[in-house]
Amino acid sequence: MPKMKTHRAAAKRFKVTGSGKITRHKAGASHLLGSKSPKRKRNLRKAGMVSNAEQKRISKLIPYK
Repeated sequence: MPKMKTHRAAAKRFKVTGSGKITRHKAGASHLLGSKSPKRKRNLRKAGMVSNAEQKRISKLIPYK
């Protein structure tokens, strides 16, 4: 059986932690930042976790990460 190919777009967007959870970047931090509070913008810089419902689907896209 041939090796599986990694979905390159997914590999650039998601990272796997040591415990096997998948981290992601939060949406809404790229533009229209003037109306957002400093606290909200600061929290958008932190990594978010992928929900349990999406974890299986994304892990198939990045099999070797």
